[in-house]
Amino acid sequence: MKKFLKRLICDYIPNHLVNKIPFYYFRNIYYRYLMGIEIGKNSSLHMNIFIEGTYPFSKRFKIGNFTSIGRNSTLDSRGKLIIGNSVSISPNVKILTAQHKINTKMFDGENKSVVIEDYVWIGTGAIILPGVTLEKGSVIAAGSIVTKDVKAFTVVGGNPAKFIKNREKNLEYKCIYKPWFD
Repeated sequence: MKKFLKRLICDYIPNHLVNKIPFYYFRNIYYRYLMGIEIGKNSSLHMNIFIEGTYPFSKRFKIGNFTSIGRNSTLDSRGKLIIGNSVSISPNVKILTAQHKINTKMFDGENKSVVIEDYVWIGTGAIILPGVTLEKGSVIAAGSIVTKDVKAFTVVGGNPAKFIKNREKNLEYKCIYKPWFD
């Protein structure tokens, strides 16, 4: 019964009910206090976000200050997921921390951390695979698949994501995006 309640509180309710509530304040209360996710000030998790993982989240899932996570994104915290300050994650992004090992008889799984440092911008529809670090100020182009670490202040894109150009290094913005009823 205890396992059932944990699954209900941390899997079903947030991914099928709470993520449909059109008010950040109420969603964040649920994510913070019932699921144990560390969410910094002025950060927004938009509607229809799917959160994968197991309780307690507090040991594996942290979101910094002034970070915006777009609607319909998937946040997998079966491995550790650390998201920094002033990060912009566009809609429909998939961040994965777990995968299967393809060369094992039993299709074994493995968890690998994903770290997203400050001032990272992840474009719409990008996929971040397990074990990746997105260093400070990096930009991931829309639709890209990131299979390896991305250096600080670089722009990458494609499948697999490759270097495109460098980005300005003097970043000071706060990523606050809270449209009404999202």
